[in-house]
Amino acid sequence: MDPKKLTLSNGAPYFEHQDSQTAGPRGPVLLQDFILQENLAHFVRERIPERVVHAHGSGAYGTFTVTHDISQYTKARLFSNVGNSCRMFARFSTVGGERGSADTTRDPRGFALKFYTEDGNWDLVGNNTPVFFIKDAKKFPDFIHTQKRVPKTNLKSAAMMWDFWSLNPESLHQVLILMSDRGTPYGYRHMHGFGSHTFSMINDKNERVWVKFHFKTKQGIKNFSDEEAMKMAGENPDFAQEDLCTAIEEGNFPKWTMYIQVMTEEQARDFRWNPFDITKVWFQGDFPLIEVGEMELNEVPVNYFAHVEQSIFSPSNLINGISFSPDKMLQGRLFSYPDAHRYRVGVNAHLLEVNRCPFAVNNYQRDGFMADSSHYQDKPNYHPNSFDDITPDPSYKSFEYELDSAHVASYNRNEHDDDHYTQPGLLYSKAMNAEQRQHLVTNIVGSLNKIKGPKKDEIINRQLCHFFRANIELGMKVATQLNVVIDANMMNHSK
Repeated sequence: MDPKKLTLSNGAPYFEHQDSQTAGPRGPVLLQDFILQENLAHFVRERIPERVVHAHGSGAYGTFTVTHDISQYTKARLFSNVGNSCRMFARFSTVGGERGSADTTRDPRGFALKFYTEDGNWDLVGNNTPVFFIKDAKKFPDFIHTQKRVPKTNLKSAAMMWDFWSLNPESLHQVLILMSDRGTPYGYRHMHGFGSHTFSMINDKNERVWVKFHFKTKQGIKNFSDEEAMKMAGENPDFAQEDLCTAIEEGNFPKWTMYIQVMTEEQARDFRWNPFDITKVWFQGDFPLIEVGEMELNEVPVNYFAHVEQSIFSPSNLINGISFSPDKMLQGRLFSYPDAHRYRVGVNAHLLEVNRCPFAVNNYQRDGFMADSSHYQDKPNYHPNSFDDITPDPSYKSFEYELDSAHVASYNRNEHDDDHYTQPGLLYSKAMNAEQRQHLVTNIVGSLNKIKGPKKDEIINRQLCHFFRANIELGMKVATQLNVVIDANMMNHSK
């Protein structure tokens, strides 16, 4: 076999790749060296805008296989038979850090999954936590600003972060998870994943239930301590990336078991909390986990940029039989994520290999940057028309439902929406053992001690009130280690 020839992007072979054309052996470089121009021009355009959040991540391809029958809940063809399987892509990430940041820092971890199903691509875009810091997408830009950098100094700020949390008590549940050892997982293979939001499933009888998705790691939970995570950030800032790639390349394919929780519409109406509030969980004693299938990651992408960096995920990528809910954060993400992808990757990002549906795609979207006409060629770009045979299938008609009679307003609470403390208190007293509680307190104290500036005492005292309301022991331990004098006003806030 003849060796492959070195070519330009237009396919024309060339020889001089190392040396520029010059006027004489020491003369200036000539403008006519278009090979030099092409390579330099491409080089300075090899990066695209990084994600505003979840910028530093790792990804892998794999397979999802259905192991248990849930067809009573959903008409999605993927779940129509035990044994059904599809190819999938997973991307794990930190939330607040930039692309070059360490992947072992204290941060939630993104857990984004793309299932390539025969009914289209289904994206489940969650985290390694079942809850989130805020319940309304209107707060999201402000929240993320506090996790990024101060505009003046371009430095991270503990004061900014804790100031926002102390002024938004709904964040307490997620803050306790973040400040526990779960905030520093040992790579991506040893953490659970969650869809976090409430979604819906519709079956072939047009009946709807509300669902939450869980992915339990089969490798076992394993976390860094705060000291170990900081040490690893300096020694190997790409530890999680290396751990994932090494495991797959050695044939030690990481696996997770998918479960769902199911809540009927009647149960949702009687639920103590708003079932669509992402700062709350559904207790598994009331809504037990139902096993669905197994996810296995078994292929490292051949090019990180092309597959991991250019991958796009959106909660709006749903398939027949799986739909959204009134979750306010989810509703905001349905718009925000596709909008971010159109800006960051381009309007035709869905045509890239990692994002492309491998089954039939028939629509009337045309043109735009990087348009590829290989599929639609000269077919019409409007509907209805007299020239193609594309017809809407009535079996995929959207689920019809009545909205509750209500006035349009900026609602933010019902009877129990201001209960930001019961579930965090149970997390501390019931879900954590003594060692985990001690680590939590130590991590909280270490983070609060980083607050600088004239508002330090005000922010700490306000946050302590939230800790006391969740659990008096937690508040006392944090206050004691911070050498804060407990006053009557602070104790009254705990009642």
